[in-house]
Amino acid sequence: MKKVTGFILAVFLTTSFTLAQNAADGSKPQGENLKVPNGWEWRFDKAGADVNVGSDSESADVFFVNMTPGWHITTGPAGIYYHAENKAEGDFTLDSKIYLFDTKGRNREAFGLFIGGQDLKSDDQSYIYFLLRNTGEFLIKKRTGSETSTIKGWTKTDAMTMFTEETESTAENNFQVKVAGNEIIFSLNGEVLSSMEKGELNTDGHYGFRVNHSINLHISSLILSE
Repeated sequence: MKKVTGFILAVFLTTSFTLAQNAADGSKPQGENLKVPNGWEWRFDKAGADVNVGSDSESADVFFVNMTPGWHITTGPAGIYYHAENKAEGDFTLDSKIYLFDTKGRNREAFGLFIGGQDLKSDDQSYIYFLLRNTGEFLIKKRTGSETSTIKGWTKTDAMTMFTEETESTAENNFQVKVAGNEIIFSLNGEVLSSMEKGELNTDGHYGFRVNHSINLHISSLILSE
């Protein structure tokens, strides 16, 4: 694991609503800053994978720490990350600001959010995920157990801020997933990318991050509102 260096980031986070008392939103660390956050859990795509998640960037397979505001993640294998208290149901809006660092040429690796997490520790896990990759494309899929199904295949969007040679240090993107009645709306940087009927898709449950292989991210906020 390469050491994360040169991280200088000023992010101002404001909220106009109250989260559940123990929910993690990025405005304060869960436990000690620059340590693995308390109350968070993770699951990797490869069943039974022996993965060391830690705060030592030299020895950890996945570097995952509080870095207020928010969290820093450098992967590692593909997987999901969620706080035990972060759950949503009914109508809600989930917003997250994510900064992508140098991809080292791995532009097809994806990152983003998941919602509707159910049975995340069992073989019957399920969730819906909304991802970007540094090709300027987005994807919406559903996982059920070990199987995945495509809701919206990789689609080009001009709304994405990509990491390029001209990018100073990071590429900032603002994700939003809104559930209103029987509609789910996926937006990026204020632009609606996809709107669909919820139908049989379950949006109730845990929410959090999904991060694929070998990606370096800072997630400054994860905000749930009604």
